[in-house]
Amino acid sequence: MIVAQRRIGDHLQLLVSPITHRQPPAGEGVRLPLRVKQHLDLDAEPSWIVTTEINQFVWPGPDVRIVEGRGTPVYGAIPAALFEQVRQQIGDNVEKYRTRITPRST
Repeated sequence: MIVAQRRIGDHLQLLVSPITHRQPPAGEGVRLPLRVKQHLDLDAEPSWIVTTEINQFVWPGPDVRIVEGRGTPVYGAIPAALFEQVRQQIGDNVEKYRTRITPRST
């Protein structure tokens, strides 16, 4: 999930939180509601947005894949309230030195 972006010259740098099926410890992830997963055409298994791991890369990055049937790597947007919850938890984890940012390159 893209949590931040900034333009650097002709490139777009993204900060992306991974989404996982593995439940993280309390305070280290925000569960994706089933309704949101359905909106994004994701599977019905429980998933969480991880708030202690951030991948940093220039768009497009090494782990970016085109979504089958869409022609784009973008699944869609999540509701503003859910995004705010993720943003707040990432901020809390950064303050507690619990967040790791991993630079990725192509």
